[in-house]
Amino acid sequence: MLRKYDTPYMADWFAISLRWVALLGLIVSLGIGDKLQLSISWPLALLIIWNLVMTAFAGINIRMPYHRPISIFVELVLTGIFFWTQGGLRGPAVWTGLLPILTSSIYFELLGAIIISLLFSGLMIFTGMQVEGDFPIAVIISITLILLSLVFGFLGQRMILHLRKNRTLWQDSEEKKGAMQAERMRAIYELTTTLSSTLSYKRVLESALNMSVAALNPDPEQLHADPLAGAVMLFNGGKLRIGSARRFTTADMRVTFDAAEGVLKTTLDEGDPLFFKDIGYDPELGRVVGLRNCTSGYCFPLRSGFNVYGVLLFAHPNPEYFTMERRNLLDIIGRQAVIAIQNARLYQDLVEEKERMVEIHEEARKKLARDLHDGPTQSVAAMAMRLNIVKRMMAKDAKGAMEEIVKLEELAHRTTKEIRHMLFTLRPLILESQGLIAAVQSMSDKMMETYSQNVILNIEERVTTQLEMGKQGVIFYIIEEAVNNARKHAAAPVIAVNLRLVETGIALLEIVDNGLGFDLKAMSENYDKRANSSLGMVNLRERSELVNGLLQINSVLGKGTKVQVYIPLTEDAADRLHHPRSK
Repeated sequence: MLRKYDTPYMADWFAISLRWVALLGLIVSLGIGDKLQLSISWPLALLIIWNLVMTAFAGINIRMPYHRPISIFVELVLTGIFFWTQGGLRGPAVWTGLLPILTSSIYFELLGAIIISLLFSGLMIFTGMQVEGDFPIAVIISITLILLSLVFGFLGQRMILHLRKNRTLWQDSEEKKGAMQAERMRAIYELTTTLSSTLSYKRVLESALNMSVAALNPDPEQLHADPLAGAVMLFNGGKLRIGSARRFTTADMRVTFDAAEGVLKTTLDEGDPLFFKDIGYDPELGRVVGLRNCTSGYCFPLRSGFNVYGVLLFAHPNPEYFTMERRNLLDIIGRQAVIAIQNARLYQDLVEEKERMVEIHEEARKKLARDLHDGPTQSVAAMAMRLNIVKRMMAKDAKGAMEEIVKLEELAHRTTKEIRHMLFTLRPLILESQGLIAAVQSMSDKMMETYSQNVILNIEERVTTQLEMGKQGVIFYIIEEAVNNARKHAAAPVIAVNLRLVETGIALLEIVDNGLGFDLKAMSENYDKRANSSLGMVNLRERSELVNGLLQINSVLGKGTKVQVYIPLTEDAADRLHHPRSK
Protein backbone atom coordinates (compact mmCIF):
# COMPACT_ATOMS: atom_id res chain seq x y z
CA MET A 1 0.00 0.00 0.00
CA LEU A 2 1.40 3.38 -0.98
CA ARG A 3 2.28 5.85 1.79
CA LYS A 4 2.68 9.61 1.57
CA TYR A 5 5.45 11.40 3.50
CA ASP A 6 5.83 15.04 4.55
CA THR A 7 9.36 15.44 3.20
CA PRO A 8 11.09 14.00 0.10
CA TYR A 9 13.78 11.29 0.27
CA MET A 10 16.95 12.69 -1.25
CA ALA A 11 18.32 9.16 -1.85
CA ASP A 12 15.38 8.44 -4.20
CA TRP A 13 16.16 11.58 -6.21
CA PHE A 14 19.85 10.65 -6.49
CA ALA A 15 18.96 7.12 -7.62
CA ILE A 16 16.46 8.42 -10.19
CA SER A 17 18.98 10.93 -11.55
CA LEU A 18 21.72 8.29 -11.94
CA ARG A 19 19.23 5.95 -13.65
CA TRP A 20 18.34 8.65 -16.18
CA VAL A 21 22.05 9.18 -16.93
CA ALA A 22 22.58 5.45 -17.36
CA LEU A 23 19.47 5.07 -19.55
CA LEU A 24 20.57 7.98 -21.70
CA GLY A 25 23.97 6.28 -22.13
CA LEU A 26 22.27 3.06 -23.17
CA ILE A 27 20.09 4.82 -25.73
CA VAL A 28 23.11 6.60 -27.22
CA SER A 29 25.19 3.41 -27.41
CA LEU A 30 22.33 1.53 -29.08
CA GLY A 31 21.75 4.38 -31.50
CA ILE A 32 25.41 4.39 -32.54
CA GLY A 33 25.38 0.63 -33.12
CA ASP A 34 22.05 0.71 -35.01
CA LYS A 35 20.62 -1.67 -32.40
CA LEU A 36 17.75 0.58 -31.20
CA GLN A 37 15.00 -1.73 -32.41
CA LEU A 38 11.72 -2.31 -30.57
CA SER A 39 11.88 -6.09 -31.00
CA ILE A 40 15.10 -6.30 -28.98
CA SER A 41 14.95 -2.99 -26.99
CA TRP A 42 11.54 -3.35 -25.33
CA PRO A 43 13.18 -3.99 -21.87
CA LEU A 44 14.83 -0.58 -22.20
CA ALA A 45 11.36 0.97 -22.78
CA LEU A 46 10.13 -0.78 -19.64
CA LEU A 47 13.11 0.59 -17.72
CA ILE A 48 12.27 4.12 -18.92
CA ILE A 49 8.60 3.69 -17.93
CA TRP A 50 9.65 2.28 -14.54
CA ASN A 51 11.93 5.28 -13.90
CA LEU A 52 9.12 7.68 -14.90
CA VAL A 53 6.86 6.00 -12.30
CA MET A 54 9.60 6.28 -9.66
CA THR A 55 10.09 9.97 -10.58
CA ALA A 56 6.37 10.64 -10.18
CA PHE A 57 6.34 8.88 -6.79
CA ALA A 58 9.33 10.92 -5.61
CA GLY A 59 7.70 14.15 -6.83
CA ILE A 60 4.64 13.64 -4.60
CA ASN A 61 6.56 12.03 -1.71
CA ILE A 62 4.95 8.60 -2.13
CA ARG A 63 6.73 5.29 -1.50
CA MET A 64 5.78 1.61 -1.77
CA PRO A 65 6.20 -0.92 1.00
CA TYR A 66 9.72 -2.39 0.61
CA HIS A 67 10.32 0.41 -1.85
CA ARG A 68 14.09 -0.04 -2.18
CA PRO A 69 14.28 -3.86 -2.55
CA ILE A 70 11.43 -3.84 -5.11
CA SER A 71 13.06 -1.02 -7.07
CA ILE A 72 16.42 -2.86 -7.27
CA PHE A 73 14.75 -6.21 -8.07
CA VAL A 74 12.79 -4.71 -11.00
CA GLU A 75 15.91 -3.03 -12.36
CA LEU A 76 17.98 -6.19 -11.99
CA VAL A 77 15.37 -8.28 -13.86
CA LEU A 78 14.83 -5.74 -16.66
CA THR A 79 18.55 -5.05 -17.15
CA GLY A 80 19.24 -8.82 -17.20
CA ILE A 81 16.59 -9.33 -19.90
CA PHE A 82 17.91 -6.33 -21.82
CA PHE A 83 21.47 -7.72 -21.58
CA TRP A 84 20.25 -11.07 -22.94
CA THR A 85 18.16 -9.60 -25.81
CA GLN A 86 21.04 -7.38 -26.94
CA GLY A 87 23.33 -10.34 -27.57
CA GLY A 88 24.92 -10.93 -24.19
CA LEU A 89 28.65 -10.53 -23.88
CA ARG A 90 29.11 -9.64 -27.52
CA GLY A 91 26.22 -7.16 -27.66
CA PRO A 92 26.30 -3.32 -27.24
CA ALA A 93 24.66 -3.48 -23.76
CA VAL A 94 27.34 -5.44 -21.99
CA TRP A 95 27.79 -2.73 -19.37
CA THR A 96 24.02 -2.47 -18.59
CA GLY A 97 24.70 -4.14 -15.24
CA LEU A 98 26.00 -0.81 -13.97
CA LEU A 99 22.38 0.45 -13.70
CA PRO A 100 21.25 -1.77 -10.76
CA ILE A 101 24.73 -1.47 -9.22
CA LEU A 102 24.42 2.33 -9.13
CA THR A 103 20.95 2.13 -7.55
CA SER A 104 22.00 -0.43 -4.93
CA SER A 105 25.11 1.60 -4.03
CA ILE A 106 22.79 4.47 -3.05
CA TYR A 107 20.07 2.41 -1.39
CA PHE A 108 22.21 -0.22 0.37
CA GLU A 109 25.66 1.35 0.07
CA LEU A 110 28.77 -0.90 -0.28
CA LEU A 111 27.18 -4.22 0.66
CA GLY A 112 24.26 -3.73 -1.72
CA ALA A 113 26.54 -2.80 -4.62
CA ILE A 114 28.71 -5.92 -4.09
CA ILE A 115 25.70 -8.27 -3.89
CA ILE A 116 24.11 -6.90 -7.08
CA SER A 117 27.46 -6.99 -8.90
CA LEU A 118 27.90 -10.66 -7.89
CA LEU A 119 24.40 -11.52 -9.13
CA PHE A 120 24.93 -9.81 -12.48
CA SER A 121 28.41 -11.33 -12.73
CA GLY A 122 26.83 -14.72 -12.24
CA LEU A 123 24.48 -14.00 -15.15
CA MET A 124 27.46 -13.02 -17.33
CA ILE A 125 29.49 -16.11 -16.43
CA PHE A 126 26.46 -18.29 -17.13
CA THR A 127 26.10 -16.58 -20.53
CA GLY A 128 29.84 -16.97 -21.23
CA MET A 129 29.64 -20.69 -20.53
CA GLN A 130 26.99 -21.10 -23.24
CA VAL A 131 29.28 -19.88 -26.05
CA GLU A 132 32.74 -21.29 -26.67
CA GLY A 133 35.47 -18.72 -26.06
CA ASP A 134 33.20 -16.23 -24.14
CA PHE A 135 34.02 -17.55 -20.66
CA PRO A 136 37.32 -15.56 -20.24
CA ILE A 137 35.54 -12.43 -21.43
CA ALA A 138 32.73 -13.04 -18.89
CA VAL A 139 35.26 -13.43 -16.07
CA ILE A 140 37.10 -10.24 -17.01
CA ILE A 141 33.87 -8.21 -17.26
CA SER A 142 32.58 -9.71 -13.99
CA ILE A 143 35.78 -8.77 -12.17
CA THR A 144 35.51 -5.29 -13.64
CA LEU A 145 31.87 -4.96 -12.44
CA ILE A 146 32.87 -6.12 -8.93
CA LEU A 147 35.69 -3.59 -8.78
CA LEU A 148 33.38 -0.84 -10.02
CA SER A 149 30.79 -1.89 -7.42
CA LEU A 150 33.43 -1.40 -4.72
CA VAL A 151 34.12 2.10 -6.00
CA PHE A 152 30.43 3.00 -6.42
CA GLY A 153 29.54 1.41 -3.08
CA PHE A 154 32.22 3.43 -1.29
CA LEU A 155 31.10 6.66 -2.96
CA GLY A 156 27.45 5.84 -2.24
CA GLN A 157 28.24 5.18 1.40
CA ARG A 158 30.02 8.53 1.74
CA MET A 159 27.18 10.33 0.02
CA ILE A 160 24.50 8.71 2.19
CA LEU A 161 26.48 9.54 5.34
CA HIS A 162 26.65 13.15 4.17
CA LEU A 163 22.89 13.18 3.46
CA ARG A 164 22.12 11.71 6.88
CA LYS A 165 24.33 14.28 8.56
CA ASN A 166 22.61 17.11 6.70
CA ARG A 167 19.20 15.66 7.51
CA THR A 168 20.13 15.41 11.19
CA LEU A 169 21.32 19.02 11.15
CA TRP A 170 18.11 20.06 9.40
CA GLN A 171 15.98 18.18 11.94
CA ASP A 172 17.96 19.72 14.79
CA SER A 173 17.49 23.14 13.19
CA GLU A 174 13.76 22.54 12.81
CA GLU A 175 13.52 21.31 16.39
CA LYS A 176 15.41 24.38 17.54
CA LYS A 177 13.13 26.62 15.50
CA GLY A 178 10.13 24.81 16.97
CA ALA A 179 11.54 25.22 20.48
CA MET A 180 12.20 28.90 19.86
CA GLN A 181 8.68 29.36 18.49
CA ALA A 182 7.26 27.55 21.52
CA GLU A 183 9.37 29.79 23.75
CA ARG A 184 8.00 32.85 21.99
CA MET A 185 4.45 31.63 22.43
CA ARG A 186 5.20 30.95 26.09
CA ALA A 187 6.58 34.48 26.44
CA ILE A 188 3.45 35.94 24.85
CA TYR A 189 1.28 33.80 27.15
CA GLU A 190 3.26 34.93 30.17
CA LEU A 191 2.99 38.51 29.00
CA THR A 192 -0.78 38.23 28.64
CA THR A 193 -1.09 36.50 32.01
CA THR A 194 1.19 38.98 33.78
CA LEU A 195 -0.43 42.03 32.25
CA SER A 196 -3.94 40.78 32.99
CA SER A 197 -3.09 39.80 36.57
CA THR A 198 -1.60 43.10 37.71
CA LEU A 199 -2.98 46.61 37.93
CA SER A 200 0.26 48.13 39.15
CA TYR A 201 1.21 50.79 36.62
CA LYS A 202 4.97 50.37 37.06
CA ARG A 203 4.80 46.58 36.92
CA VAL A 204 2.73 46.73 33.73
CA LEU A 205 5.41 48.85 32.01
CA GLU A 206 8.29 46.67 33.17
CA SER A 207 6.47 43.46 32.22
CA ALA A 208 5.58 44.77 28.76
CA LEU A 209 9.23 45.63 28.08
CA ASN A 210 10.80 42.50 29.61
CA MET A 211 8.39 40.11 27.94
CA SER A 212 8.91 41.85 24.58
CA VAL A 213 12.66 41.33 24.85
CA ALA A 214 12.17 37.69 25.89
CA ALA A 215 9.80 37.06 22.97
CA LEU A 216 12.22 38.60 20.45
CA ASN A 217 15.08 36.49 21.87
CA PRO A 218 13.62 33.12 22.91
CA ASP A 219 17.11 31.61 23.21
CA PRO A 220 18.16 32.21 26.85
CA GLU A 221 21.84 32.14 25.85
CA GLN A 222 21.35 35.15 23.57
CA LEU A 223 18.97 37.08 25.79
CA HIS A 224 21.59 38.93 27.87
CA ALA A 225 24.11 39.24 25.04
CA ASP A 226 21.67 40.78 22.56
CA PRO A 227 22.29 44.56 22.25
CA LEU A 228 18.56 45.21 21.76
CA ALA A 229 17.50 48.52 23.32
CA GLY A 230 13.91 49.28 24.25
CA ALA A 231 11.71 51.70 26.15
CA VAL A 232 8.10 52.33 27.10
CA MET A 233 7.34 56.07 26.81
CA LEU A 234 4.13 57.52 28.21
CA PHE A 235 2.58 60.96 28.11
CA ASN A 236 2.73 62.88 31.36
CA GLY A 237 2.16 66.62 31.51
CA GLY A 238 1.98 66.86 27.73
CA LYS A 239 5.42 65.27 27.20
CA LEU A 240 6.62 61.74 26.53
CA ARG A 241 8.54 60.42 29.53
CA ILE A 242 10.38 57.11 29.85
CA GLY A 243 8.50 54.77 32.18
CA SER A 244 10.72 51.71 31.74
CA ALA A 245 13.76 51.09 29.52
CA ARG A 246 16.47 48.57 28.57
CA ARG A 247 20.09 49.58 27.83
CA PHE A 248 19.32 53.25 28.51
CA THR A 249 21.73 55.28 30.63
CA THR A 250 20.68 57.04 33.83
CA ALA A 251 20.78 60.35 31.98
CA ASP A 252 18.60 58.87 29.21
CA MET A 253 15.89 58.01 31.75
CA ARG A 254 15.48 61.72 32.53
CA VAL A 255 15.07 62.80 28.90
CA THR A 256 11.61 64.04 27.86
CA PHE A 257 10.22 64.24 24.33
CA ASP A 258 7.74 66.68 22.80
CA ALA A 259 6.86 64.24 19.97
CA ALA A 260 6.76 67.28 17.71
CA GLU A 261 8.96 65.89 14.93
CA GLY A 262 10.70 62.80 13.63
CA VAL A 263 9.78 59.18 14.34
CA LEU A 264 7.71 59.86 17.46
CA LYS A 265 5.51 62.46 15.74
CA THR A 266 4.98 60.28 12.64
CA THR A 267 4.05 57.25 14.74
CA LEU A 268 1.57 59.15 16.92
CA ASP A 269 0.05 61.15 14.06
CA GLU A 270 -0.50 58.15 11.78
CA GLY A 271 -1.40 55.77 14.61
CA ASP A 272 0.43 52.86 12.92
CA PRO A 273 3.66 51.00 13.83
CA LEU A 274 6.74 52.43 12.12
CA PHE A 275 9.92 50.64 11.05
CA PHE A 276 12.78 53.11 10.62
CA LYS A 277 16.54 53.42 10.20
CA ASP A 278 19.23 56.05 10.88
CA ILE A 279 18.16 56.71 14.48
CA GLY A 280 21.15 58.97 15.04
CA TYR A 281 19.69 61.50 12.60
CA ASP A 282 16.29 61.64 14.32
CA PRO A 283 15.82 65.12 15.87
CA GLU A 284 14.46 63.74 19.16
CA LEU A 285 15.65 60.13 19.54
CA GLY A 286 19.16 61.18 18.50
CA ARG A 287 19.61 62.70 21.97
CA VAL A 288 19.39 59.28 23.64
CA VAL A 289 22.87 57.86 24.30
CA GLY A 290 21.60 54.28 24.48
CA LEU A 291 20.34 54.47 20.88
CA ARG A 292 23.41 55.95 19.19
CA ASN A 293 24.92 52.62 18.14
CA CYS A 294 21.60 51.40 16.73
CA THR A 295 20.86 51.43 13.00
CA SER A 296 17.25 50.23 12.88
CA GLY A 297 14.21 50.59 15.10
CA TYR A 298 10.53 49.81 15.50
CA CYS A 299 8.02 52.14 17.15
CA PHE A 300 4.53 50.97 18.17
CA PRO A 301 1.88 53.56 19.22
CA LEU A 302 0.13 52.80 22.50
CA ARG A 303 -3.33 54.14 21.78
CA SER A 304 -6.96 53.11 22.09
CA GLY A 305 -9.52 55.14 20.21
CA PHE A 306 -8.94 58.82 20.98
CA ASN A 307 -6.77 57.97 24.00
CA VAL A 308 -3.04 58.13 23.26
CA TYR A 309 -0.88 56.75 26.08
CA GLY A 310 2.57 56.78 24.47
CA VAL A 311 4.83 54.49 22.40
CA LEU A 312 6.70 51.19 22.66
CA LEU A 313 10.17 51.69 21.14
CA PHE A 314 12.85 49.13 20.18
CA ALA A 315 16.19 49.61 18.42
CA HIS A 316 19.07 47.36 17.36
CA PRO A 317 22.55 47.73 15.79
CA ASN A 318 21.69 45.13 13.12
CA PRO A 319 19.81 46.86 10.25
CA GLU A 320 18.08 43.56 9.38
CA TYR A 321 17.06 42.66 12.94
CA PHE A 322 13.40 43.70 12.74
CA THR A 323 12.14 41.05 10.35
CA MET A 324 8.46 40.81 9.49
CA GLU A 325 8.11 37.95 11.99
CA ARG A 326 9.59 40.05 14.80
CA ARG A 327 7.48 43.06 13.84
CA ASN A 328 4.30 40.98 13.88
CA LEU A 329 5.32 39.67 17.28
CA LEU A 330 5.84 43.22 18.58
CA ASP A 331 2.43 44.20 17.22
CA ILE A 332 0.80 41.44 19.26
CA ILE A 333 2.70 42.45 22.39
CA GLY A 334 1.94 46.15 21.79
CA ARG A 335 -1.80 45.51 21.56
CA GLN A 336 -1.72 43.50 24.79
CA ALA A 337 0.30 46.28 26.45
CA VAL A 338 -2.30 48.88 25.39
CA ILE A 339 -5.07 46.88 27.05
CA ALA A 340 -3.00 46.41 30.21
CA ILE A 341 -2.01 50.10 30.37
CA GLN A 342 -5.62 51.10 29.80
CA ASN A 343 -6.75 48.83 32.64
CA ALA A 344 -3.97 50.14 34.91
CA ARG A 345 -4.96 53.72 34.13
CA LEU A 346 -8.63 52.99 34.78
CA TYR A 347 -7.71 51.35 38.06
CA GLN A 348 -5.45 54.29 38.96
CA ASP A 349 -8.25 56.70 38.11
CA LEU A 350 -10.61 54.64 40.25
CA VAL A 351 -8.19 54.74 43.17
CA GLU A 352 -7.73 58.50 42.77
CA GLU A 353 -11.50 58.97 42.47
CA LYS A 354 -12.00 56.94 45.62
CA GLU A 355 -9.42 59.04 47.45
CA ARG A 356 -11.05 62.19 46.13
CA MET A 357 -14.49 61.02 47.27
CA VAL A 358 -13.02 60.33 50.71
CA GLU A 359 -11.60 63.86 50.73
CA ILE A 360 -14.96 65.27 49.64
CA HIS A 361 -16.77 63.45 52.42
CA GLU A 362 -14.08 64.53 54.89
CA GLU A 363 -14.48 68.11 53.73
CA ALA A 364 -18.26 67.78 54.05
CA ARG A 365 -17.77 66.54 57.62
CA LYS A 366 -15.45 69.46 58.41
CA LYS A 367 -17.89 71.88 56.78
CA LEU A 368 -20.71 70.48 58.89
CA ALA A 369 -18.54 70.82 61.99
CA ARG A 370 -17.74 74.47 61.08
CA ASP A 371 -21.37 75.25 60.34
CA LEU A 372 -22.48 73.65 63.59
CA HIS A 373 -19.81 75.58 65.45
CA ASP A 374 -20.63 78.90 63.79
CA GLY A 375 -24.41 78.47 63.88
CA PRO A 376 -26.39 76.14 66.18
CA THR A 377 -23.56 75.64 68.71
CA GLN A 378 -23.21 79.38 69.24
CA SER A 379 -26.97 79.71 69.41
CA VAL A 380 -27.30 76.93 71.99
CA ALA A 381 -24.51 78.53 74.06
CA ALA A 382 -26.32 81.88 73.84
CA MET A 383 -29.57 80.23 74.93
CA ALA A 384 -27.87 78.63 77.93
CA MET A 385 -26.38 81.99 78.93
CA ARG A 386 -29.72 83.77 78.56
CA LEU A 387 -31.52 81.07 80.54
CA ASN A 388 -29.10 81.75 83.37
CA ILE A 389 -29.92 85.47 83.08
CA VAL A 390 -33.67 84.73 83.04
CA LYS A 391 -33.33 82.58 86.17
CA ARG A 392 -31.77 85.54 88.01
CA MET A 393 -34.32 88.02 86.66
CA MET A 394 -37.32 85.96 87.74
CA ALA A 395 -37.07 87.17 91.34
CA LYS A 396 -36.27 90.83 90.58
CA ASP A 397 -37.83 91.72 87.20
CA ALA A 398 -40.61 89.39 86.05
CA LYS A 399 -41.55 91.58 83.07
CA GLY A 400 -37.96 91.74 81.81
CA ALA A 401 -37.64 88.00 82.33
CA MET A 402 -40.73 87.44 80.16
CA GLU A 403 -39.24 89.55 77.35
CA GLU A 404 -36.02 87.57 77.56
CA ILE A 405 -37.98 84.31 77.33
CA VAL A 406 -39.64 85.58 74.14
CA LYS A 407 -36.18 86.27 72.65
CA LEU A 408 -35.07 82.83 73.74
CA GLU A 409 -38.02 81.29 71.92
CA GLU A 410 -37.15 83.18 68.72
CA LEU A 411 -33.53 82.08 68.99
CA ALA A 412 -34.58 78.46 69.51
CA HIS A 413 -36.84 78.60 66.42
CA ARG A 414 -34.04 80.11 64.32
CA THR A 415 -31.57 77.47 65.54
CA THR A 416 -34.05 74.71 64.70
CA LYS A 417 -34.40 76.10 61.18
CA GLU A 418 -30.61 76.21 60.74
CA ILE A 419 -30.28 72.57 61.87
CA ARG A 420 -33.09 71.49 59.56
CA HIS A 421 -31.43 73.33 56.69
CA MET A 422 -28.15 71.54 57.42
CA LEU A 423 -29.94 68.21 57.51
CA PHE A 424 -31.64 69.05 54.23
CA THR A 425 -28.36 69.84 52.50
CA LEU A 426 -26.77 66.66 53.88
CA ARG A 427 -29.50 64.49 52.39
CA PRO A 428 -32.32 66.18 50.50
CA LEU A 429 -34.93 63.43 50.49
CA ILE A 430 -37.12 65.51 48.20
CA LEU A 431 -34.43 65.16 45.52
CA GLU A 432 -34.83 61.38 45.54
CA SER A 433 -38.64 61.52 45.58
CA GLN A 434 -39.51 64.54 43.42
CA GLY A 435 -36.38 65.38 41.42
CA LEU A 436 -33.96 68.27 40.97
CA ILE A 437 -36.44 71.11 40.37
CA ALA A 438 -38.40 70.38 43.55
CA ALA A 439 -35.18 69.98 45.58
CA VAL A 440 -33.71 73.30 44.40
CA GLN A 441 -37.05 75.04 45.00
CA SER A 442 -37.14 73.61 48.53
CA MET A 443 -33.58 74.85 49.11
CA SER A 444 -34.57 78.32 47.85
CA ASP A 445 -37.53 78.40 50.25
CA LYS A 446 -35.34 77.36 53.19
CA MET A 447 -32.76 80.02 52.27
CA MET A 448 -35.46 82.68 52.46
CA GLU A 449 -36.96 81.21 55.63
CA THR A 450 -33.68 80.68 57.46
CA TYR A 451 -31.38 83.45 56.19
CA SER A 452 -33.78 85.80 54.38
CA GLN A 453 -31.74 85.16 51.25
CA ASN A 454 -33.58 85.70 47.95
CA VAL A 455 -32.80 82.93 45.43
CA ILE A 456 -34.46 83.14 41.99
CA LEU A 457 -34.78 79.92 39.99
CA ASN A 458 -35.09 79.29 36.26
CA ILE A 459 -34.66 75.57 35.52
CA GLU A 460 -35.83 74.00 32.28
CA GLU A 461 -37.64 70.73 32.81
CA ARG A 462 -36.44 69.36 29.41
CA VAL A 463 -32.91 69.40 30.84
CA THR A 464 -33.70 67.58 34.07
CA THR A 465 -35.57 64.82 32.23
CA GLN A 466 -32.28 63.96 30.43
CA LEU A 467 -30.30 63.71 33.69
CA GLU A 468 -30.06 60.46 35.64
CA MET A 469 -30.54 60.67 39.40
CA GLY A 470 -26.80 60.51 40.18
CA LYS A 471 -26.09 63.58 38.03
CA GLN A 472 -29.08 65.41 39.48
CA GLY A 473 -27.63 64.90 42.96
CA VAL A 474 -24.22 66.26 41.92
CA ILE A 475 -25.81 69.29 40.24
CA PHE A 476 -27.88 69.97 43.37
CA TYR A 477 -24.72 70.05 45.50
CA ILE A 478 -23.01 72.36 42.98
CA ILE A 479 -25.97 74.76 43.28
CA GLU A 480 -26.03 74.47 47.06
CA GLU A 481 -22.25 75.08 47.32
CA ALA A 482 -22.33 78.12 45.00
CA VAL A 483 -25.42 79.63 46.63
CA ASN A 484 -23.96 79.19 50.13
CA ASN A 485 -20.67 80.77 49.06
CA ALA A 486 -22.56 83.75 47.64
CA ARG A 487 -24.69 84.09 50.79
CA LYS A 488 -21.72 83.92 53.15
CA HIS A 489 -19.10 85.95 51.29
CA ALA A 490 -20.79 88.10 48.63
CA ALA A 491 -23.56 89.71 50.71
CA ALA A 492 -25.68 89.49 47.55
CA PRO A 493 -29.29 90.70 47.75
CA VAL A 494 -30.30 88.33 44.97
CA ILE A 495 -28.84 85.03 43.76
CA ALA A 496 -30.06 83.63 40.42
CA VAL A 497 -29.90 79.95 39.48
CA ASN A 498 -30.39 79.07 35.80
CA LEU A 499 -30.24 75.66 34.11
CA ARG A 500 -30.96 75.59 30.38
CA LEU A 501 -30.05 73.82 27.14
CA VAL A 502 -27.51 75.85 25.13
CA GLU A 503 -26.94 73.39 22.27
CA THR A 504 -27.75 69.80 21.37
CA GLY A 505 -26.66 67.55 24.23
CA ILE A 506 -25.07 70.32 26.34
CA ALA A 507 -26.73 72.12 29.28
CA LEU A 508 -25.49 75.25 31.05
CA LEU A 509 -25.83 75.74 34.80
CA GLU A 510 -25.37 79.34 36.00
CA ILE A 511 -25.31 80.68 39.55
CA VAL A 512 -25.16 84.48 39.37
CA ASP A 513 -25.11 87.02 42.22
CA ASN A 514 -24.92 90.81 42.36
CA GLY A 515 -22.76 90.91 45.47
CA LEU A 516 -19.28 92.13 46.36
CA GLY A 517 -17.33 89.99 43.92
CA PHE A 518 -13.63 89.14 44.36
CA ASP A 519 -10.27 89.13 42.57
CA LEU A 520 -10.31 85.70 40.93
CA LYS A 521 -6.60 85.73 39.99
CA ALA A 522 -5.43 86.68 43.48
CA MET A 523 -7.83 84.18 45.03
CA SER A 524 -6.53 81.33 42.79
CA GLU A 525 -2.86 82.14 43.46
CA ASN A 526 -3.23 82.17 47.26
CA TYR A 527 -5.93 79.53 47.58
CA ASP A 528 -3.69 76.69 48.72
CA LYS A 529 -2.06 78.94 51.35
CA ARG A 530 -5.32 79.86 53.05
CA ALA A 531 -5.36 77.13 55.66
CA ASN A 532 -8.53 78.18 57.40
CA SER A 533 -10.51 79.11 54.31
CA SER A 534 -13.39 77.18 52.81
CA LEU A 535 -12.64 74.83 49.97
CA GLY A 536 -15.65 76.06 48.00
CA MET A 537 -13.83 76.50 44.68
CA VAL A 538 -12.21 73.08 44.97
CA ASN A 539 -15.58 71.48 45.70
CA LEU A 540 -17.13 73.20 42.70
CA ARG A 541 -14.34 72.00 40.39
CA GLU A 542 -14.36 68.42 41.66
CA ARG A 543 -18.14 68.11 41.50
CA SER A 544 -18.14 69.54 37.99
CA GLU A 545 -15.68 66.81 36.97
CA LEU A 546 -18.01 64.17 38.44
CA VAL A 547 -20.60 65.07 35.77
CA ASN A 548 -17.85 65.41 33.11
CA GLY A 549 -18.60 69.13 33.08
CA LEU A 550 -16.54 72.22 32.32
CA LEU A 551 -16.36 74.86 35.09
CA GLN A 552 -15.89 78.57 34.49
CA ILE A 553 -15.90 81.28 37.20
CA ASN A 554 -16.02 85.01 36.44
CA SER A 555 -16.00 87.67 39.16
CA VAL A 556 -15.44 91.43 39.26
CA LEU A 557 -14.96 93.40 42.46
CA GLY A 558 -18.17 95.30 43.23
CA LYS A 559 -20.10 93.68 40.36
CA GLY A 560 -20.80 90.18 41.56
CA THR A 561 -19.84 86.65 40.52
CA LYS A 562 -20.97 84.22 37.82
CA VAL A 563 -20.37 80.48 38.18
CA GLN A 564 -20.97 78.51 34.95
CA VAL A 565 -20.88 74.74 34.50
CA TYR A 566 -21.30 73.26 31.00
CA ILE A 567 -22.80 69.78 31.45
CA PRO A 568 -22.77 67.17 28.62
CA LEU A 569 -25.89 65.03 28.45
CA THR A 570 -24.45 62.41 26.05
CA GLU A 571 -21.05 60.83 25.33
CA ASP A 572 -20.88 62.57 21.95
CA ALA A 573 -21.58 65.90 23.62
CA ALA A 574 -18.82 65.20 26.18
CA ASP A 575 -16.35 64.58 23.33
CA ARG A 576 -17.40 67.84 21.62
CA LEU A 577 -17.14 69.75 24.89
CA HIS A 578 -13.67 68.55 25.88
CA HIS A 579 -12.20 68.04 22.38
CA PRO A 580 -13.55 70.84 20.18
CA ARG A 581 -12.76 70.47 16.48
CA SER A 582 -11.15 73.40 14.76
CA LYS A 583 -13.12 74.69 11.78
